[in-house]
Amino acid sequence: MTYVVLENCIKCKYTDCVEVCPVDCFHEGPNFLVIDPDECIDCTLCEPECPAEAIVPEDDIPEGQEAFTELNAELSRSWPVITTRKDPLPDAEEWDGKPDKLQYLER
Repeated sequence: MTYVVLENCIKCKYTDCVEVCPVDCFHEGPNFLVIDPDECIDCTLCEPECPAEAIVPEDDIPEGQEAFTELNAELSRSWPVITTRKDPLPDAEEWDGKPDKLQYLER
């Protein structure tokens, strides 16, 4: 099983999760993070670190968010690995919890 970054990360991009990852499975895009399912070892360390609660085990993906499993896999193949915490996006607090953010994903 792997962990999956969900829609609520879009336009927030908190990076607290990347520092606790023992295998460097996080990849960074312009306004979203993803987890490489081939690298994730299901250690559970990242999930509680996410202030936006945007990381879940793939078996617990909420209804309507299922496409994020494949999106994480796809984007992790082209985005660079991130291992160091950075500041969140400037308006992250405003975007945290807003619905329907997939339309704002920057590739």
